[in-house]
Parts: sequence; structure tokens; C-alpha cells
Amino acid sequence: MNVECLKKTIRDVPDFPKKGIIFKDITTLLKDKDAFQCAVDAMLDQVKNLEIDLIVGIESRGFIFGSAVAYKLGKGFSPIRKKGKLPAKTQAVTYSLEYGEDTIEIHEDAIGKGAKILIVDDLLATGGTSEAVVQLIEKLGGVVTGLSFLIELDFLHGKDKLQGYDIYSLIHF
Repeated sequence: MNVECLKKTIRDVPDFPKKGIIFKDITTLLKDKDAFQCAVDAMLDQVKNLEIDLIVGIESRGFIFGSAVAYKLGKGFSPIRKKGKLPAKTQAVTYSLEYGEDTIEIHEDAIGKGAKILIVDDLLATGGTSEAVVQLIEKLGGVVTGLSFLIELDFLHGKDKLQGYDIYSLIHF
């Protein structure tokens, strides 16, 4: 299965989460065992030669792909969650959204100083969340070696907020 075939397993949902947005629904890709395996393997191929100590996945679909990539690479995994979801002491970053603010957190002891981190998520859209994750990792002393996405919405120019970092996107819309 190639990238063009993977694209066909992603469903468009119009007017979600609000009118005018066309949501790229990956549940149709995830339920297809061949497409899911192909997507994880292809994401892995893009990053397998990077120096990585730990994979960080962004809530919530980044957990799906991040943990699978971590498993295949034989690396650990740490979640980035929305505020109030982690039980131990955390570090947080608040960032702006097009319609408000949000806060993400990671356990304070999740990343050692100098640890080489690969950030994994399902989607790069405007780049705001990913930019906040980079700030959070660097705040803890980690070094971002790359950001890996299943999908990139090129027309939203999310890469602009991530200049200076290596971006690996499998599917482009």
C-alpha cells in the first residue's frame, strides 16, 4: 500500500468541529489493519535513522502513532496531555488557538536533560500545538530531533511555526 492508497482510507467530515471545517477523520485508516500497519511502517521509515532517546506523543491521536513507532524503534514513550490529565508533578505551556487558549503538560521527570526527542502526532495543521510541545520539551532540557506527522495540511502552513526543526509528514493535503 502506498501513500496515495493511504490517502483514500482517510474520510472527510464536513463542518466538524465547526461549520466550514473539513475534518480529516483517521478512524477509517485505523480500522483497516493493512492501512494502519502501512502508515506506522512508513512513518517509521522516515525517522529510523534519527538519533532518538524517547518518543513524545501529543494527545490524543499522537498516542496511537507515537507508541507504535516507539515500540518498533525499541524506545520509550511519554505522553503530552491537556491540562489536568497527568497525575504527577508537571510542566506546562499555554498557547493560543484560533478560538482561545489551551494548555498542555508533561510529567516533569519525563525528559532528561539533553535527551533526543521525536515528537509524533497524527496531524500538522496550523502548527500551534506542535510549537507549544517543542517549547515544553526544550523547557525540560530535551533536544527535538524531529517531528513526525501522519498528515500535513499544507495550505495551513504549520511548518512556518516550526522553522529550524526537521518535519516528517507522510500524507499531504
